[in-house]
Amino acid sequence: MLNLVRFLLAAFISLFSFNFFRDLLKAKASNKFENVAAWKALLTGFVTDFFDALGIGSFAPTVAMMNVLKVNIHDRLLPGTLNVCHTIPVVVEAFIFTTVIDVDAITLISLLAAAVAGSYIGAGIIAKMDERKIQMVMGLALAVTAILMLLAQLGLMPGGGNDTGLTGYKLVIGIVGNFIFGALMTAGVGLYSPCMAMVYFLGMSPKVAFPIMMGSCALLMPIASVKFIKEEAYAKKTSLLISIGGVIGVIIAVYFVKSMPMEILRWLVIIVIAYTSITMLKKALTSKRA
Repeated sequence: MLNLVRFLLAAFISLFSFNFFRDLLKAKASNKFENVAAWKALLTGFVTDFFDALGIGSFAPTVAMMNVLKVNIHDRLLPGTLNVCHTIPVVVEAFIFTTVIDVDAITLISLLAAAVAGSYIGAGIIAKMDERKIQMVMGLALAVTAILMLLAQLGLMPGGGNDTGLTGYKLVIGIVGNFIFGALMTAGVGLYSPCMAMVYFLGMSPKVAFPIMMGSCALLMPIASVKFIKEEAYAKKTSLLISIGGVIGVIIAVYFVKSMPMEILRWLVIIVIAYTSITMLKKALTSKRA
């Protein structure tokens, strides 16, 4: 069954790569590449996708690094650029994590399918909801999660586990949860941290979250990115260079995660969830003031 996931990943990334590199060749032939310093884009890809593979996410850090390094692209091209430039690194993450980390095949495929279904079926519902309220609720929920995980890590309450799969009612909760997280992605709420929290409280190993969350995004991003490519709504040269730097960063980070002791990994998960909570609450409060 894991081979089915890898086949789908290969099929989706092949479709994306065909459209991406065909468009790049056309742009080079017609001299439509934007002027960007190669080292800035490569460094941006390396750093952001390194941390993406650790569960931090890549979109917000990419915007931040672009601002710091003065990688200037038009605001209209930013959403497409973020999707296109990180598609290949995310698929590489998914391929490697499903290989180096043990996870029950039925659990993995069920949760990946739920996330994909949620992103499409739930998109219409989520799109009509108040984004600020979603951010506030998710931010508070993740804050509570981070506190509970911290208490468990300090031995003050039970939590976490070492399971690599789900069965019975826990599998149902996991499917419903990932469906919701997939839908929330359409409202700009990242899947990584909520998925980490859910995996932890369902008694699974924190490592298992990585192939689940990476695989979920890897099945979503290629299709979305092809649309941006066809509409030419992305920065071409910048996306290519960030992709190259990103793949290098992912390969280094994935094996760093693989060899990381569980104690350190649990602390990393707590930090990631706490950081995401603060970011969401900050966005919600900023939107309210605006």
